[in-house]
Amino acid sequence: MPFFDTHIHLDYLQQETGETLAQLVEHAEQAGVQKMLMVGVSVDHFSTLAQMAAMYPEQLYYGLGLHPLYIKQHTYADLDSLQQALEKRSFNCCAVAEIGLDRAVATLLEDGLWEKQCEFLEMQLMLAKQYGLTVSLHSRKAHDQLIPFLRYISSSMYGIIHGFSGSYQQATRFVDLGYKIGVGGTITYQRANKTRDVIRRLPLDCLVLETDAPDMPIYGFQGQVNRPERIANIFTHLCELRAEKPEEIKRTIWQNSCKLFSV
Repeated sequence: MPFFDTHIHLDYLQQETGETLAQLVEHAEQAGVQKMLMVGVSVDHFSTLAQMAAMYPEQLYYGLGLHPLYIKQHTYADLDSLQQALEKRSFNCCAVAEIGLDRAVATLLEDGLWEKQCEFLEMQLMLAKQYGLTVSLHSRKAHDQLIPFLRYISSSMYGIIHGFSGSYQQATRFVDLGYKIGVGGTITYQRANKTRDVIRRLPLDCLVLETDAPDMPIYGFQGQVNRPERIANIFTHLCELRAEKPEEIKRTIWQNSCKLFSV
């Protein structure tokens, strides 16, 4: 079975490496990465992601969203633009992403920005519900604050807790609501004992793989631009943590990912 990178900033990766989109897709495919879900962070990225996906409709899918790290720059008109883009979306647009909450950056909690984060999250969750789309959720030091929003919106929504690094109890609360846990480069670091233990204990059918390229470099590639083909390294580390056979892990995670995004 191939790999599905469920969270990647392919536009940023192209900017950082200077490679063509064709080269990036080819390198990913050579490593077994057959599908990628590109995520947006602001209105400035919406048209770019749509154009990229149109060039490789079998390999590239995308989500549109307003990332909490840029909450100061986001305007309420951006929410209108997001809704308009979702209304006119192509079949390759299958998520509202990347959205969420961030309490790790102190300045994002000042001057009413935390309240704005919460408001924008709620509005984007409502749009995802309206259009029947999956969500990819950024959550840094905000798991406990995020849970009530997900319960309030609807237990029938689906999505991924991207780059999860919380406790087992927090993970199970998300899983109980129907959300998948994004497994990325964190598990390649031996010192990440808590996250590795959580990923070891969770049911296999709630896990998906992601790179977050060009961010979240894996062990052995610190300081380098992350790439979608490194998902194979993440998979190797996942197999070391799990009791299931690698073939079963790969097959189940592929099925989890395809079903989640209806592709």
